[in-house]
This record gives sequence, structure tokens and C-alpha cells, in this order.
Amino acid sequence: MTNDVVLTAVDGHVGLIIINRADKFNCLSMAVHQGLQAALKTHEANPAVRAILLCSEGKHFCTGADLAEVHGKIESQDEEALRFFIELGHKTCTDFEQSALPVVGAIQGFCLAGGIEISLGCDILFAAEDAVFGDQHANYGLIPGWGGSQRLPRIVGFRRALDLMFSGRRVQANEAKEWGMVNYISPTAELRSLALDYCQQLALKSSDGLAMMKELAYVGADLSLPKALSLEVNEAVKGLQSDDVKEGLAAFGERREPAFKSR
Repeated sequence: MTNDVVLTAVDGHVGLIIINRADKFNCLSMAVHQGLQAALKTHEANPAVRAILLCSEGKHFCTGADLAEVHGKIESQDEEALRFFIELGHKTCTDFEQSALPVVGAIQGFCLAGGIEISLGCDILFAAEDAVFGDQHANYGLIPGWGGSQRLPRIVGFRRALDLMFSGRRVQANEAKEWGMVNYISPTAELRSLALDYCQQLALKSSDGLAMMKELAYVGADLSLPKALSLEVNEAVKGLQSDDVKEGLAAFGERREPAFKSR
């Protein structure tokens, strides 16, 4: 257990991070953000963990920031406290995105505002059939502060992102999948088990290989294509000399499953 609002567990080679605030629809307080960051660090420090599953207890994944906490900070007119709160949430999403481990999110029920921003920090998303996505910041005069205005357009395109942010409308799981926001849709009752099975499959891969693929994808997205391709060439050459590649090719030749080294 990381704290009472964020739980951790290890299943095989998968580290689970579980938002445990179902009575508040898993809204994101400072304690939740701190718990999420601590949980990720705990799993990253465990060499047995090779993939991360982010999920939530209860009916809904996350309905956004804890607006009662936000309102209190606004009332205090303490700009430093407001900046700390925004930067804390920003760091949570960035930590997931920049982790060397693959991060898979499992979304059920409402995934709104700050909930979407947390999900955008994941690499792969599973959504239950009952999942609903929406960005309600505009409904309250707010703007995204945890990366939503930047990550959402990069994933779904500018016009779709602006539509979601401007209108505050909600989209069902199928539409979110069509847009590229979600990778897989599962029956609600099977969401966590299917996402966990996927993570267990990732754990069989080369941890170094997955980490470099992830880094190339995210870093390369901000480079010109020639620079990104050059970066890929350099890393591919290094990769061909790795122990994991030697094991992978040996396994191929011997018609067996590879046994990659621990990270």
C-alpha cells in the first residue's frame, strides 16, 4: 500500500497502481497524485516489475480533479499553492509517459477532465464497454493544466481535441477507439483481467527493447523526420549488439520462447 487513496500490488511481473477513492469517484487530490508518483517509483525500483497497469476501484475510473480542494486554493488567492497543485498533476502524467516501463491504463465508467489527462500519460488504453470520456474544463471556466491541451491534439487530432475541450461533450468507448484515444474495448466485467493479461504478455518481451521503442516514439514525435530517423538508426545499431537480441535470435533458431534478462 502506498497510501490509503492509492494501492499497489505485484502480479507476476506486472506492477498494479490502483486509485482507491471510489467514494469520491476517484477524483484527483494532492494525496492521490503523490500516491501515484510514489507507486510508480516503487515499481520502477523493483527489477521483477516489467510493466505497469493503472486502474481504479469502483464504478468510475476518474472524474477529474478534486474541485473542492481546487476551490479552496482559489479562495485563498495563493498563486504559489495553485501552481504547486497544477505542477503536481502535470508531473504525474509526465512520470507515466516518461517511465521506461510500458504503462497500460484500464478505464471503466467516467473518465473525465483530469481523468482523461491521466489516461493520456499511459502508453496503451483498455476501455470497458461502459467507459465514457469527456473534458469538462470549459463547463467551469477552467482550462486543462495536466497536459490535456497538448497531448489530446497529438493523439486524436486538433479538430477533435478542440471539439472535446470547447463543447465539454462526452464520447462513448467506441468513438474514443475510432479516434485513436483507446486501443482495446472489453466487456466491463473483464476489463482488469484482460488488461492484466496484456501486461503479462508485455512482461515476456525485452524490457530494454520496449523501453527504447517507447523513448524513440515519444522523443521522435518532437523531432523532424530526418532527425528522428537518424536517432532510430543509432539506437537500432546499439540494440543489435545487446544480449537480449542475441537471446532472441538464438531462441528463434532453436524454436523456443526467448528468456530475456531481467531489467
